[in-house]
Amino acid sequence: MEIMVIRTSVMKADLDTMAKQQFGDMVKAVVDIEQGIMAIGGELHSDEEAVLLEQGSMQRNLWGINLYPERQTSEWIEFDSMINVRPSGGNRSRYVERAEIRDAVITIINRLVQG
Repeated sequence: MEIMVIRTSVMKADLDTMAKQQFGDMVKAVVDIEQGIMAIGGELHSDEEAVLLEQGSMQRNLWGINLYPERQTSEWIEFDSMINVRPSGGNRSRYVERAEIRDAVITIINRLVQG
């Protein structure tokens, strides 16, 4: 599947279709919290991260998440990715540990995903 960079919007139904084609119920995404964009469609978060880096994103602004389109809004974003492990940046686990970064990701996802 081709990696897409979402700059304006994507329909939640399209994410659901993508999820069914790839992992069953989940879409991997990488969000650039500085530019307010995300990459989707990769088999690995690192593939999506590479596309954003090629397009000028800074690694410190990129955070990997999983989206579960069929879950309720309060439960559909999972903050879990190997690319989030950055001890030098203060994030020592796969989880996004800083609440302000999680809030920024949620705000961006709510703006980019329609429906």
